[in-house]
Amino acid sequence: MKPPGVLLVQLGTPDAPTAAALRPYLRQFLSDPRVIDLPYLKWQFILNTFILPFRPARSAAKYRNIWDAQTGSPLLHYTRRQTEELQRLLPDATVAFGMQVGNPSLASVVHAMIEKGVERLIVLPMYPQ
Repeated sequence: MKPPGVLLVQLGTPDAPTAAALRPYLRQFLSDPRVIDLPYLKWQFILNTFILPFRPARSAAKYRNIWDAQTGSPLLHYTRRQTEELQRLLPDATVAFGMQVGNPSLASVVHAMIEKGVERLIVLPMYPQ
């Protein structure tokens, strides 16, 4: 039997600490009906009129305070390290991580694992709660 794939799932992080990178990240995150429980059209109006024009720049400033030029966001850095260590401990398995919001997307990671021949997948949610 082939060893399983192991997928660490994180909520996500923007690609860069810039307003341009925060806008699609926040749009994707705040468009999730599990995050915001309002009627879709009403929420989209609020999101596009009051939040997305202003919040990305403010959030980018905060992300710049914690961002490392070499390793990116702390979430990305530590998730990479966890993935590498798990791969070291499970050398026969295919170990990867994906983000529910942002990159690498869960869909792209699962697709890549399937292309590598993974037939069984162990999913490890890494959410803090």
